[in-house]
Order: sequence, then C-alpha cells, then structure tokens
Amino acid sequence: MIPPMKEKETPIVTGVIRVHPRGFGFLPTEEYPQDVFVPKPHINGAVDGDTVDVEINTEAVSEKGPEGRVLAVVRRGRSHVAGTVVELAKKGAAYAYVPLLGDDLMKIRPSEERKFQIGDRLVIHVVEWGSARKESAGEMQSYIGHISDPSLDTIAAVEEYELSDAFSRAVVKEAKVFGEEVSEKDKKGREDLRQLETFTIDPETAKDFDDALSLTQDKKGNYHLAIHIADVSHYVRPGSRLDSEARARCNSVYFPGSVLPMLPFELSNNLCSLKPKVDRLTVSVLVDLDEKGTVLNYRIVKSVIKSAKRFSYGEAKLVLDGEKKSKHAKTLKLMVELCHRLKEKRYERGSIEFSLPAIQLHVNKKGDPEKVEFVEYDITHQLVEEFMLMANETIATHLAKEEKPLTYRVHAEPTSVNMKEFATLANAYGFNLPEAPSTRELQELFDEARESPVGQFLATSFIKSMRLASYSTQNIGHYGLGLDYYTHFTSPIRRYIDLVVHRALFGESSPNEDFEEIALQCSERERLSAKAENSVILLKKLRLLHQSQKDDPYRKYDAIITQVKPVGCAFEVEELMIEGFFPVSRLSEDYFVYEDLRLVGRHTEQSYRCGDRIKVAVEVLDFITKTAFWTLVPSGRKKRRRR
Repeated sequence: MIPPMKEKETPIVTGVIRVHPRGFGFLPTEEYPQDVFVPKPHINGAVDGDTVDVEINTEAVSEKGPEGRVLAVVRRGRSHVAGTVVELAKKGAAYAYVPLLGDDLMKIRPSEERKFQIGDRLVIHVVEWGSARKESAGEMQSYIGHISDPSLDTIAAVEEYELSDAFSRAVVKEAKVFGEEVSEKDKKGREDLRQLETFTIDPETAKDFDDALSLTQDKKGNYHLAIHIADVSHYVRPGSRLDSEARARCNSVYFPGSVLPMLPFELSNNLCSLKPKVDRLTVSVLVDLDEKGTVLNYRIVKSVIKSAKRFSYGEAKLVLDGEKKSKHAKTLKLMVELCHRLKEKRYERGSIEFSLPAIQLHVNKKGDPEKVEFVEYDITHQLVEEFMLMANETIATHLAKEEKPLTYRVHAEPTSVNMKEFATLANAYGFNLPEAPSTRELQELFDEARESPVGQFLATSFIKSMRLASYSTQNIGHYGLGLDYYTHFTSPIRRYIDLVVHRALFGESSPNEDFEEIALQCSERERLSAKAENSVILLKKLRLLHQSQKDDPYRKYDAIITQVKPVGCAFEVEELMIEGFFPVSRLSEDYFVYEDLRLVGRHTEQSYRCGDRIKVAVEVLDFITKTAFWTLVPSGRKKRRRR
C-alpha cells in the first residue's frame, strides 16, 4: 500500500522584526541570506522590535528575497512606549499618536495625576496591544512635557527609542577610580611615541578624541604613517560595571547640542580622549608605505603619545589654504599628498564614493534651533577618513590571518534585481550603465553625474537599493569599500565593537565572549540610534521652519525635485535638506499624466521632472507626526494651451 502524500510544510522562521513607519516589515534570519519581507497587511499587530514567528510564502520568494506573514508575536520588545496626545476622549481619556504604531492611535486611560491636553508628551505603559480588530490601550507612566517645548526633544527621543541617559553612581564611581592623569605605572611596557609630531583633527564641537595622526617621509620617498587610537580597553575591562554599561549602550548617540555617551565623561571626554599636551595611552598602527601608497609593512603596538595640537577641520583647512600659519603645515600637506595616493588606490580597487551634502544643526541652551550650517566634505575630512580606513583594514586583515575571533564590518552587494532596476533608472536619465555593473562602472557613473541635476538623486537611489552595512563574525567583505577584510577599530570611545576588537588584538577578550551576539546587538543599537538622531534632527528642522513662517508667513523656499512618480513629485528644500512631496492631485493648473519619467500637463505641456528647480511654501507643520505639508508655488511660466 502506498502511504498518503504529505502536504509540503510551509517554512516558519523566528526573529526580531523591524517595522517601517509605513507599516511593512523585515525579518533578518539565519535561514535566508536576505531579510524576509512582510507586507503591511500581514504584520498582524507586530511592532518594531517584537520577536515573531513568520510563515514564509514559498510562492512569493524571488531574487529580492523571501516574503512572509506574521503568525504570532512570541515576545513583545517593550512594555512601554512614548506618545503624544492628539485627541481628547470622554471621561478624561485620550488618544495618543505613538510612532511605533504608525497610523494607529493608542487609547490612554484617564489619569488621576494629570488632565490630558493635546500636545502632551507621555511615557505610556502598554496595557493591551492592538490588532486589526481592536485598538491598543495604555496608561500614563510619566509626563515628559508639552510638544511646544523644544528643550524636551532629546528626552522624548530617549524614551521613544529606549536609549540610556544618565549613568548609575556605581558606573561613575568606577570611572573616577582611574583619576584624571595617566600614571607612570600605566605607561610601563608600552612603546614611547611621544617624540613623534602628533595631532588630532576633529569637528569643532567634538570632545571625545578617539584618534591622532603622525606622518613622516624618508629620503627614499617612503611614508611612515602612525594612526594612534585611544586605548579604552586599558580602563574598561571585561566583567566590569563600565563594560556592562558600554555593552548595553553599544554606541554614543549624537543629538544637536548634546550627546548620550557610551562611557562616562570622566573617560570619554578626559582620560581616554587624546587631548593635546598630555600623555595618553593608545594602540598605534604603524604603517610604512612606498611613494605610491602601497603598504610595505606594519606594526601594531600598545603605546604612549602626547598630541601637540587639537585641530578642528576648519582650522586645518585654513592652514592648508595658507590663510593661517602653523608649525604643522608641512605635515598637513604631506598628509594630503598621501591621502591622494590612497584615494587613487581605493578607486582602482572599485571602492564607491559619494559626495552627498551634510548639515549641522545649531541649537541654543533652550533647545531652540538657531541655524543650519552646511558641512563641506573637504580634504581635511577626506584625509582623516582615508587613514582610518587604512587602520581598520589593517587590523581586520591582521586578525583574520592570526585566526583570532573577530567581528567584521560587512556590507553585502545589492541583489541582481535591485542592481538591474537601478541600471534601468540611470539609463532612463541618459547614462550608460549595464544591468550588472561593476563597482568601477558605478563610480564612473557617479563621477559623471555629480554635476548633473539628477546626480544627487541617482546617488541617493543607489544607496537606498543597497543593504545596510552591519557587524558579523561571518566575513563576506565590504562591497561599498571594495575590501575583502574590514572591521571597526578606530572609535573605541563611542563604539563598543571597536573596544571588542581592541581586546581581540591582544588576547584580552573574555573566554566566554559571544562575538556573534555582540555583533547582532551592536548592529541593532546602531540602527535605533540612527533613527533617534534623525528623528530629533527632523523635529528641529520643523521648528526652524515654524520660526521662519512666524517671521514671514509668505516665505517661499527653493527646492529641487528628487523623484517623479505617477502620484506626484518628491523634492528637497535645499536650505534645510528636508524632504517634501506634492501629489499630482494638487496641481490645479492642468491635468497631468506620467510619461518618460515626467509629469506632463495634457493641455499646457508644463512638465516636472527630476532635477527641476521649483519653489514651495509651507502649508501645515505638524510637530507631533514630524510632518510638513507643502504647496507648489506657480513658476509664472505660462505655456500655451494646445487646442
């Protein structure tokens, strides 16, 4: 007798889901090389950070990756959330906008402590998580303050993203034990490099100086580069309270005007910081290179240094431009020379480099944003980056050859589908790119497009098509940098992974260290920290817009269209680097249709395409949802109607 055929079992995977604000999610798993995509209708009440069981839809698996649906929430990622009251209900209850829930509001039970007002920021204890059939419910755990108070923006983000703020007394006490100066005892057994001309180059506002540089050149033209990194591992030992706290935080978080450090200020801003004119303990990577920038040999040593100067990027640039005198001018110019050699070699191996604009937000003591400053990625930034890349690659290669445990910084290449879609997009804008381009061909495209109106759009589109870099014990190389071996070593004051790598170098890791668990935890905390930073920056930009509107209600802003879709146009307000969108339904001057990557007026032939410069005006600002609604200002260019 033939046994009955068993139905094919549907794979079920378990993991921590990442939910996008628009409602869909991704589940990283060991079973699949790509994250499992979960469409919004199949989220089934899960929120960002929940541990879930996901059923894989085997018929929907494609080159882009598997697709699935949430079967059950195994464990909630948190018991409390941050939210803002947007609606008052009967009997003292209210409804709050909770970013974690997307468009769904959470009902807040009446509180004896406070009569709710619209705009109240709350920490909410979740009583019941919602689903498609019922609403989420919670009760006020604590009152943060009102949305109108900008001094509370960072505090609200700390609650929303479950970040760590103040250090416990025990942790601070442990940090203070080391004193304020490096002892003679601590210097013993280290290579004395205090005779080298050494200095730091950092942002103007920085206080935690992780790295310092030295460079000389001999008569043969060979370069002798020294990259000195703060020896945080000397103070933060495995099993200590400092180590437990640093591991829980994983990284420092930087907000406009403030920082949540990974380590207490006694270490991060003092004893570990490579401040000028004082002895500091470091791990130095000493690299000898020929005149073309090829590495001849290297050494990695525990050392003592004394930085001679603390340069800001701006001051170093003034020296290089001859606008300010400095006894370090010759060395700075030599660093620029070596930087160019290294950039050439990086270009040859297929590293991809983007030149996207960046800004710095300045706030006052009350948290009010005062101005936005554009940060130029000039040669001083580039030389520091090149030398840090060299140090990180050297350490990764060294540890891999030594077969020591290592957490790599990995970056997978884009899927063939994503690459093909990007090539189609680039070709539609007149560039020649094959369906499966090499990194060299991609870099040539970005170089060619840099001065084009669509250059920034193409670079941003490619970045979005790539997977995020992360940490892993499984080395797959770093696609963006074109490297076989790469790790993070150069910032142990602000990144826990770097501290772990320092310990691995000298065999100082805990014998029971779970490197893969650390890699996963640090990758996740990095993602959350970036979301928190971006959230506060966006809110500050909206506050700046609000102030600008109060000063001039009719103000118009210059913007550039960054993407055109059948439903409308995305744009960026250049002054603030803030994104906006106007739907095609709001274009009243004509009926617009989508053709050839443009929106074209059927009667007037007025068109909108990527790269076009436009003017927009603020219609509504919503601090609670961090949203700006815009109107398109007519250009005044009247095109003749077709008859």
